[in-house]
Parts: sequence; C-alpha cells; structure tokens
Amino acid sequence: MKRDIPSAYDPHEVEEKLYAWWETRKFFHAEVEPEKRPFCIVMPPPNVTGELHMGHALNNTLQDVLIRWRRMQGYNTLWVPGTDHAGIATQARVEEHLAQEGLSKYDVGREEFLRRTWEWKHKYGTRITRQLRRLGASCDWDRERFTMDEGCSEAVREVFVRLYERGLIYRGYYIVNWCPRCRTTISDIEVEHEETPGQLYYIRYPLQDREGYVVIATTRPETMLGDTAVAVNPEDERYRHLVGLTAVLPLVGRELPIIADAYVDPAFGTGALKVTPAHDPNDFEIGMRHNLPQVKVIGPDGRMTEEAGRYQGLDRCACRKEVVRDLEAQGYLVKIEEHRHAVGHCYRCHTAIEPMLSRQWFVRMQPLAAPAIKAVEDGRIRFVPERFTRIYLNWLYNIRDWCISRQLWWGHRIPVWYCLRCEAEIVAREEPRVCPKCGNPELEQDPDVLDTWFSSALWPFSTLGWPAATQELRHFYPTSVLVTGRDIIFFWVARMIFAALEFMQEVPFRDVFIHGLVLDALGRKMSKSLGNGVDPLEVIDRYGADSLRFMLVTGNTPGNDQRFHFEKLEGARNFCNKLWNASRFVLMNLDGYRPDGETGGMTLGDRWILSRYEDTLVRVTENLEAYDLGEAARALYEFVWDEFCDWYVELAKPRLYRGTPAERATAQHVLVTVLRGTLELLHPFMPFITEAIWQHLPHAGETITLAPWPASVPARRDLEAEAAMNLVMEVTRAVRHIRSEMNIPPSSRAAVLLVCPDTASRAVLERWGDYIETLALAELQVFSELAAEPRQAAHAVAGGVEIYVPLAGLINTERETARLARQLAEVEKDLARVEAKLANPGFLTKAPPEVVAKEQEKRDELAHKRAALNERLRVLNEVAGG
Repeated sequence: MKRDIPSAYDPHEVEEKLYAWWETRKFFHAEVEPEKRPFCIVMPPPNVTGELHMGHALNNTLQDVLIRWRRMQGYNTLWVPGTDHAGIATQARVEEHLAQEGLSKYDVGREEFLRRTWEWKHKYGTRITRQLRRLGASCDWDRERFTMDEGCSEAVREVFVRLYERGLIYRGYYIVNWCPRCRTTISDIEVEHEETPGQLYYIRYPLQDREGYVVIATTRPETMLGDTAVAVNPEDERYRHLVGLTAVLPLVGRELPIIADAYVDPAFGTGALKVTPAHDPNDFEIGMRHNLPQVKVIGPDGRMTEEAGRYQGLDRCACRKEVVRDLEAQGYLVKIEEHRHAVGHCYRCHTAIEPMLSRQWFVRMQPLAAPAIKAVEDGRIRFVPERFTRIYLNWLYNIRDWCISRQLWWGHRIPVWYCLRCEAEIVAREEPRVCPKCGNPELEQDPDVLDTWFSSALWPFSTLGWPAATQELRHFYPTSVLVTGRDIIFFWVARMIFAALEFMQEVPFRDVFIHGLVLDALGRKMSKSLGNGVDPLEVIDRYGADSLRFMLVTGNTPGNDQRFHFEKLEGARNFCNKLWNASRFVLMNLDGYRPDGETGGMTLGDRWILSRYEDTLVRVTENLEAYDLGEAARALYEFVWDEFCDWYVELAKPRLYRGTPAERATAQHVLVTVLRGTLELLHPFMPFITEAIWQHLPHAGETITLAPWPASVPARRDLEAEAAMNLVMEVTRAVRHIRSEMNIPPSSRAAVLLVCPDTASRAVLERWGDYIETLALAELQVFSELAAEPRQAAHAVAGGVEIYVPLAGLINTERETARLARQLAEVEKDLARVEAKLANPGFLTKAPPEVVAKEQEKRDELAHKRAALNERLRVLNEVAGG
C-alpha cells in the first residue's frame, strides 16, 4: 500500500476524481434489501434552471451528512435527487429569451413555447445537479426525478382526479392574489408583505335624497370605482341611523346601500368602510353575506377595465392620481394623511399584488388539514427544533382553500376538458376523445396549469413510484427525515403531509429537521438586489468542498440562521490542512507496521487518547441522532486539533524515533486506530479529504463511504488516565506560558521546579514528567514542599501545582527589561486615553451603550496587561539584582 501522500492538500487534485470514482462504482446506489432497515431522504427539489446558492449548499450538506452516516451504520440508504419544473421562474426565463428575439409567447404559440421550454430544461437543467456533485452530495443519481417526468405527471393527474371525485377540488369565483407582471395567480403564502409608506384618503360619499354624507377612508381610491356598498359596524352608535339608507358613489353615480357588518373596525379611519367585492378578500366575504354585485374595475394587466368608465385603459397607479385629482376638483376629497401599511408583493418579481375576482380551481383544505394537524399533535411527525410545531399548527388551524390554478403554459396542465356543445366539465386521467354526456368530439382543455407546489406535495411518494405499488414504495416509504429551511414550512411541508395522509394513509416522513438561512456577515439575507450573495462554486474552487461543508455545519444550530464569514472558511481550510499534515506524519512513520503485530504496554498518552477518542465517538453519534450536526462537527474539530494533533502526535514522536520495537509498534497501533476511526467519524462531514487519507491507511474494504461506522468500546474509556493527562497538560501549558511571557529562547532548556503536596498528583508528575520535559523543553524537579520560595524565578499555579522557573542565565535581563518597559509605556498611554474617555460625562451620556461597554472592556484588558507587565518586570529586576 502506498503510504506517502503529497506534502500539501490540494482539493482540486482530489475532489472531482474521487467523485467520478464514487459515481462510476455506484457506491451511492441503493437496491431494495428487505433484510436491512431502510433510511430514505427525498431531496427538496431545486429549480431545474437554477444555480446552487448558499441555502442549497447548507441544505444538501446537512442531508449528505445524515445519508453518509446512516450508510456507514449499515442502513439500506436511499437519497433520491431531483429537480422542480418551477413554473413561474422557468417560464419567465424562456420569455426573457424570446424577448431578445423580439418575440412573445403569444407570437410563437403554446406548442412552440413548450418545445422551447423543454429545450431550455435539457440545456440548463443538469447545471444544478453537476453543482451538487461538486459539493459531494452522495445521491442515487440512477433514481433522479423531475416533477414533470412521466411518473410524476401520472401521479399529479391521479391526485387531481381523486380529489375532484371526492369533492375536494372545485372551480369557483374568488378573490385571488394576482400578479399583473407574471400574469398569474399566486397563493397566499407566496405573497411577501412589505411595510410601505402610503396615504389614507378621506372621501365624502353623499347620501341619496337627503342632506348629508358619510366619510370613508381608503388607501386605494382607484378601487372605489368598483364599490357596491358602504358598511358600518352594527354596534357603532355614530352610524346606526344610516343603516338601510343609500349613498351615491362619487365620480360614478352608482347607488350604494349602507349596510351593517360586524367585520368593520370602528377604530380604523372613520369607521365607515367602502365595500369593493371584486378587489378585496374581506370585501368579497362581506359581499357574499349581503348578496352584493361584484364590479371588476382592474384587469389582469393592471389596467382599468370598461367598468371603470372614463378611466378605462389607465394603469392602476396612474388611475389613482386621476381619481384623487377629480375627487378634489369636485369637492369630495376631505383630506389625505400619511399612512404606513403592509402591501403584498409577488415573491418572484416583487410587483405589488392585485387582489382580483377570478374563476379559478381550488382545493378544499379543511377536510385535508384535520388529519395533518392530528399527525403532528399525536407525535407521528416530529419537528426539530420543536418550536416549529406551533408555527405549522397555527397555519393549519387557520387555513384557507388553496388556489391551485396558474395562468401559465409551463407546468402540469389541468386535466379538465370542456365540451363546446353541452358545456360539460370532464375531469379525466387521460385525454378524452368525445364528451361522455353528448358524444361531441369538440373538446377544449382548460388552458391553465397547476401550482408548482401541487406536484411538489406528492414528492415523497411519487418519486418512489406511486401510484404503482413498487417495491421501493413498500420498503422506503415513509421516508425517514425531511431536511428543509424554515421558510417553506407552509409552501411545502404542510402540503406534503396532507397529501401523503390522503393518498398513502401514512405520514410522508417521521422527522422534519428545520434549518435557518445563511445570512451575510452583517446578518442580512443574501440577495441579488443587495449584491451580497456568495457563490458556493467560487468558494469550492478557492477552498475546496470540504472546507465549505465543514464551515456550514459547524456554524449550524437547528432552526437558527447563521452568518457567512470568510474567516470561518479560512478556519475550516486550516483544519483540513492540520488533519492532512498530521495524517502525513502518521503515514511517514508506519515502516514495519503490522496490523496484527505484537505491541508493548500502553503509556498514559495511549490510554488517554483512546479514552478521548471513545468519548468523542459517543458524543458525535449522540449528536447526530439528535440532529445537532453542528455540535457533532465541533466535537470532532476539538478532538482532532486540540487533542490528537497538538498533544498525542507530539507525545508519540519520541517512541517512533527512538523507542524500542515494541514501543514503536504500540505508538503505530494507537495512531492508526485513532486516525482511521477519526477519519470515519469525519467522513460524513468532509467526504473528500477523509477518503483521500483513508485509502493510504491500513483498512478493510474498497471505500470509506461503505466502511462501518466506528463501534463504541466502553472499555476504552479511562477516566483515571484522562485526569492524569489533564494535570500533565495543565502544567505543560503553564511552563510554555512562562517561556513565552519571559521571552526564554526556544532552544534553551529551562529548569522547572514543581511543588505538589498531593500524593497522587505528585506520583503522576514523577512518572510522566518526561512528557512535560519533551513538550515544554524543561528539566523537572518534583517536590512535596520547598523550605523557601525560589528567588529570581517566574511563578505560576496549575492544577494545584506550584511552578517555578529560575531565570538566571536563561535570558538577557537588561535587554528584556528594556523591551518590557517599552511595552508598559505603550499600555499606560493607551489606558490613560481610555480612562479619560470613560471619565467624560458627555461620552457616557451620548455614546450608545454597546460602545461604552466596549471601552470599559478595553480598560479592563489594559489594566490586566499592565499588572502582568509590572509582575514580569519585578521578577526581572529581582534576577538582575541577584
């Protein structure tokens, strides 16, 4: 076996070659193995024409950690990858492409437009899956799915027909969220509400056939052209005498009944409400209760309709200005007030949403929501962290019917046909040839497509073969866990749950592992408009996939957002280099190593590192079980860097270089055991570097990907060895600190006196003092007590041990005293400046509290540094004085 590895780790030389090998050897492919326990994740499908962003990188890294871990544990592991057709986003991209040719979708027609969209999908649709490979995602690419592939399309039609037959899908007029730019409806949860400055317009509505008027307040005077009533609260004494009378709509002359409805808030505006049933969801409900007509004055293009009279053809914003001008000219405008309010915007193009009366297809949600609520309340589905349970339930408790039709061409076309003779509505799984009622062959399919989330809701079972009863569906369903961002609990998670319970009579997954967003260094959401996005592919090119993955995981706590810092990325890359260099050292010192060879007795260091490894193994496994992946990664980081590399590797060197054959064999055995096991624990987090090193170590099997997860051996835990080694390390650190503080030359061996009254601790220091001598370049003497405190010596206390380092002859006291005096002068100068600032009343009253706190912290640090420098100067003066 080739033992030598390059002197430096270069991810570019490793990552793509390894991934190609993994994929060629089908290490990620899963066949149904009934005798094994299944573990299955379906990937939240990214948009087919999208590109990998930091949210994808985090989400798929977390999934891959879980998948690789369970695969190593011996589960029958399946990770189903796939992409979403992303109706609005993909259609918009193709329409932009057409616009560059001077064409619109109407110019080319539906069939040609769809041909071009499929062409676009085939050209760009593999980009994001190639990028996921760069990240190291260990998906079963043989099972890749697409929300509009043949199987998923069949599942969508089957679900639509069954829901329709159950009376849970219906067509009706309702107020929908309409985007005039995208020219389609969007669901309630796709509307982003933004606090926006606006105005509140107070308008007089004259009473008919009598003196007087009622004043209403509105933020949208252009919609008054569609008013069909004025409403007041029945308990409002100010207006009770007006109920039953008629007002006249200014500018239009339409008669408006004055009605009483409990919805009206007496505290808002004047307490009198203009009712526009065709352009406000609450007004629509009032209109239904009072049988009001619906007058649609704004069209799908955001322009005023024929019903708007002389304002027809104006853009809605331009119409507002015209209406306000005319109201003022005719004496109807009372006043205008500044008013901040939440305005809904399209989540795709950020255009202000137009509530609009439209005939659409809906899913009746109440009957579907009830089982989805129960599944979470009774614990069949668990949210991690648990606090997201309440968010999910609150949404379902108050759910409205789901508008599922979209006025697009790209997507699952609604499987409904209309007879042009008898107007029958035909819902079918396959395209009918004739009308089943009258036999007419002239049928026209509904032009709309289904909401993208309709097909995504079926993802956990459609990807496993449903509606066919496949062996994959029987074995891998329900899936094990859904890993997803907190921002799509409503969009996707809830819909998957109610769809699965309706069609599979079983939950879609056992656990929902929620992660937060990746924000920029200032805590802002990454976005194109802010220009603060970080491209994961650029990061991988510069730092390697393992560094990115490890940085994302160590910064993660379930459900919480995290900030992206390049400094943390540098730290992850440094960790890779540290691991590589330590591994290279081990490999360079395995000459003569025999896995089954005889070894000598274990040293304290051997027992300690094996005990720490056992503890780390248990903690990593427990944290993975609890979905605390960040804590698992941090435990590994601390073990590798702080214990294995910084201490044990150094302790092993004397035996590797100068030990007896048995001592060398023992050190080799422990190094290989701990390093190989640690690489296997690290593999789910950092798959590339761990495979690259593992292949050079003695091992069984073809790849670390399929290596067994390290088994816990409780007998390895040795708390006595850990306590003894902790004492040795504390004393070593203290001696090193004295050497650094007193500027003792690195090549000079220092005499060190240790005073330890505790018998057990003194025995440890006497037995294992050679560790301290090696690691701190010291010559030890250990005492139970000293008759007198040594003079001319630096002093410290660690672990109950008094430490003295005589300085005479070790340092140039004159030069060191001058150096420290210069440092002390600088510190006193800085301290005086900070104290002056903190003594200034103007600073204390005007500066923000966090700025004052920072200055106070700086003062305390400088005072501590001054005391330390004075103590070191005292010792030096003592040495110089003899």
